[in-house]
Amino acid sequence: MFILFLIVFIDLVGFGIVIPLLPFYGEHFQAGPFLVALMMASYSLGQFIAAPFWGRLSDKIGRRPVLIVSLFGASVSYVSLGFATTITMLFAVRLFSGLMAGNISTAFAYIADITTPENRAKGMGLVGAAFGLGFIAGPAIGGLLAGPDPLTADYQTPAFAAAGLSFLAFALTIALLKESLPENVRAERESRPKQNRFKQFKEAISRPGIGLLITLSFLATFVFAGMETTFAMWSHRQFGWGPQQNGYLFAFIGIIAAIIQGGAIGHLTKRFGEANLIVQGAVALAIGMALVPFSHNLPLLLLAMVVIAYGFSIINPALNSLISLRTVATDQGQMMGVARSATTMARVVGPAWAGILFAQLGKEWPYYAGTVVMLVVAYFALRSSADNDAAKKSVLDKAKKASLEKEPEDLTAPID
Repeated sequence: MFILFLIVFIDLVGFGIVIPLLPFYGEHFQAGPFLVALMMASYSLGQFIAAPFWGRLSDKIGRRPVLIVSLFGASVSYVSLGFATTITMLFAVRLFSGLMAGNISTAFAYIADITTPENRAKGMGLVGAAFGLGFIAGPAIGGLLAGPDPLTADYQTPAFAAAGLSFLAFALTIALLKESLPENVRAERESRPKQNRFKQFKEAISRPGIGLLITLSFLATFVFAGMETTFAMWSHRQFGWGPQQNGYLFAFIGIIAAIIQGGAIGHLTKRFGEANLIVQGAVALAIGMALVPFSHNLPLLLLAMVVIAYGFSIINPALNSLISLRTVATDQGQMMGVARSATTMARVVGPAWAGILFAQLGKEWPYYAGTVVMLVVAYFALRSSADNDAAKKSVLDKAKKASLEKEPEDLTAPID
């Protein structure tokens, strides 16, 4: 598990390097807020198209080969990013990068292979911690390499640094990572009939509880991605920030995420359970999003970011854990691919939706609307949790009633 953690961390440092730069990179080519949002969403569009393919392939040939290919593709995409000279090239590079992003869903499937149901949430949280730590180092490095002023920012050096880190993760995967999926499980999966994407989604949604979990995951990511995409433009207009300041703030969010997902999530899951953590996460995201438009100073903005980071850091692994626990071993890769497809589609429509609100109604509106969406998520998560508790109580009551209605043994009967 440590080797996978290290590989994901190194790869996510590279990914994190370019995150605070992309909005300014787009504006460097005279793109407006909506076009910048679409450019950033093109990565997730590619990921949406490719995620089920990578998931099925990892069930068929194993997790390790898929990680190797996708990490090499990420290296190529970052090199191409450094040579982009137009907004069209930025779109194409980010789309290709998304198509090669099979490493995320495959990493989650790898964790499902090597963990028990009891420590599944902790394992998912460990991968989440690698994400968080990657977003500590990555944005800070990217901001330092690019500089504080968008007008004179260096966009090539961070892209090449990201390429080097992804290539290092690629080399470590070849050298150190062992295959997690046993051959008998792969053979069983291979013997089953192939399904197209729509059948996979239909099958996933038809499973008890899975459809709602995927929907809630979609909405939470939808809101978070809208914030992530528009925040650099918001902070530039609110505080005059550039890539460096945004890089530091994203690094701060990464610290919070790493603390929660790397250590606290296991204890929180044991104490509250996944269902209650989903409710907590949704409420925290709603509160944090509501605070951002009123953050006219740094302390209040940091408070809002802490609440947002806490909310997304607990809701994401809790949802992934519940989806995994309700999936059989032979379908883990496919189900993680389907779930990842839903969240990556959220990262397509979420930024586009936030970009429209930002451009048409003002910089605060993505956060107002995000608050409303997360309150809806909290309501349905709470209702689902209550329904599950009621169903369990009903089963227990019926069992108790049945045991009371049984004829008592005749204790006075003679013993043969």
